[in-house]
Amino acid sequence: MRQNLLLGVKNLKHPGRRSMEDMFRLFPNLRERADNPGGVLSGGEQQMLTICRTLMGDPDLIMVDEPTEGLAPLLVRQVADFLAEIAQRGISVLLVEQKLTIALNISRRVYVMGHGKIVFEGTPADLRGTDAVRKEWLEV
Repeated sequence: MRQNLLLGVKNLKHPGRRSMEDMFRLFPNLRERADNPGGVLSGGEQQMLTICRTLMGDPDLIMVDEPTEGLAPLLVRQVADFLAEIAQRGISVLLVEQKLTIALNISRRVYVMGHGKIVFEGTPADLRGTDAVRKEWLEV
């Protein structure tokens, strides 16, 4: 798994702002599995590894598509907290997520798509206050 993290580093001579140790602090259970091949990690651990490998490249923006899909509730919370921490560290996060609570807790701006078009754009508070959009596009 350590090799997977190193794949994300753009320049090994100048590795950037984030270290492998930093990634292990963010996801302590990855430290416990550091010597295992990435392919034997659980789905949640693989998702964490993917995000950490991306961060090792020192990006200003990461794009994450459905990071909590298929994860156990404990891992969903951990991934959501991790994404919030990434944003707090000044890295922009473009998140595609169907779990509205997570998306609204992490986001500063929200876009709702319907039939391939943007049907809402605003803040999480704006969306919470827009019953029509929520009822038509988000609620089951």
